[in-house]
Amino acid sequence: MEEHYVIGIDFGTDSVRALVVNAHTGKQAGTAVQEYERWKKGLYCDPSVSMFRQHPLDYLEAMESAVTRALDQAGDEVRHAVKGISVDTTGSTPVAVDREGTALALLPEFAGNPNGMFILWKDHTANAEAGEINRLAREWSTDYTRYVGGIYSSEWFWAKILHTLRTDAAVREKAFSWVEHCDWISAVLTGNTDPLTLKRSRCAAGHKALWHQDFEGLPSNEFFAHLDPVLDGLRERLFSETETSDHAMGTISAMWAEKLGLPANVVIGVGAFDAHMGAVGALIEPYSLCKVVGTSTCDMLIAPNEEVENLLVRGICGQVDGSIVPGMLGMEAGQSGFGDIYAWFARLITVPVKEILGDEAAASLAAELIPHLARQAALLPVTVQDPVAIDWFNGRRTPDASHTLKGGILGLNLGSDSARMFKALVEATAFGSKSIVERFRSEGVPIHQVIAIGGVAKKSAFVMQTLADVLDMPIKVASSEQACALGAAMFAAVASGVHATLPEAQEAMSGGFDTVYEPRPEQSAVYRVLYGRYLAAGHFMENDFLQRLENITGEAVAGIVGDLA
Repeated sequence: MEEHYVIGIDFGTDSVRALVVNAHTGKQAGTAVQEYERWKKGLYCDPSVSMFRQHPLDYLEAMESAVTRALDQAGDEVRHAVKGISVDTTGSTPVAVDREGTALALLPEFAGNPNGMFILWKDHTANAEAGEINRLAREWSTDYTRYVGGIYSSEWFWAKILHTLRTDAAVREKAFSWVEHCDWISAVLTGNTDPLTLKRSRCAAGHKALWHQDFEGLPSNEFFAHLDPVLDGLRERLFSETETSDHAMGTISAMWAEKLGLPANVVIGVGAFDAHMGAVGALIEPYSLCKVVGTSTCDMLIAPNEEVENLLVRGICGQVDGSIVPGMLGMEAGQSGFGDIYAWFARLITVPVKEILGDEAAASLAAELIPHLARQAALLPVTVQDPVAIDWFNGRRTPDASHTLKGGILGLNLGSDSARMFKALVEATAFGSKSIVERFRSEGVPIHQVIAIGGVAKKSAFVMQTLADVLDMPIKVASSEQACALGAAMFAAVASGVHATLPEAQEAMSGGFDTVYEPRPEQSAVYRVLYGRYLAAGHFMENDFLQRLENITGEAVAGIVGDLA
């Protein structure tokens, strides 16, 4: 049998991975990772106001480097046998484009303008706009948020567009349309970036842009014009149809075929978000919760449409036919901060070291700090007296998105050392995961098993064991180090015709699972108590505490200060 190969390209938050695999066996032929150089330097971002932007050149340059090196590793015989490429990206990560579909930051006049760049998934500058969308949706004759859990998020397509158009007149004047990263990079590879004709991902459009068959596409222009006149007419320059990722976006352009040294007939698949393709790479099944555990988490569920056709799940990140597996309803949830929270805690320790002892000492400490804290935390007992943390350091994605919320740690004393604080933060992220599981169950969606993929799932036994104990469920970890790229490769195999269906590609190319974390009954019993404290503390922080803060007027503060004096 003739050997065929496919390439999965996984655009993460910090880097892009390219994976070249045998489409018949799933055997890896070559792989490479390339960081985004501008992003690595912290350019175009301001974490203090939750602004995170990525330059399109970072994506293009990193992709070319990673794919070229992966193909060089695979060899010329494999290079000439490549049949398809599919990409996954973070999301929602849209960009403003001109009439030709060129990302504005690639134009000289916008080269250094963050508003002409991709607005990363974790950018929360549009919190106010998300609130406006939610208020109008509740008043409108059609509730356009009903298929995205009833709450629109500042992390998503329309909120980011509205905020940008309001705040940047130059972008407002030049932007013809807007395109998600997974659609734009796939279109670039085909050479057709015309925003009116390029195919749009069902995954991206359904979960983040309020697209649904019941709406005959996107919400009405009247809705958007009423929201803000700057949106009037934009709907007509976007899309009404979408495609699932088993379809082809097109064929590779002559320019990219030459750049990468690939045959001229390589098929480019329709893209999707990383978590969704990662779930495919991890062999997601109906009612399996697939957790992509990294800087944040995305939680994927699929169910037969006929079994859940009338079910609307409150407070999740959408339910879309075919967004994960064609023919199945795909449901998404997740946490806005997971590994990012551990990294924040590490920075609290390492930054002063850098300032006092220099870069070399700080770099040495940074490499060992998290593993050391995990080892120390694993030795600590789990008791009902332990501190409890709230994991909303980057807001809350699910259940019930609210990105203005803040994190916290309660119950500290003078004996609370770094290991105990780290343990509390890990438990907080696990409690956040449990709240998602409980929301699905309370809405009538059963969860039969948990599957985990991603960097944290592969690297931290302590985190995964804690998660299994808190969920009180076994967790299976996919064997592939690159489940998202593997899922993209599976879709590439279908889009290019090597396999007829996605299940066929999954069966042929999957690597299965290599680790199972079993819950420990004693710890799980204690965590049930601590989870109750987590819920109570979260309710206080979200409601009572914020309300009290809002009620403290300037005069009241002056009175308090006077009393203290």
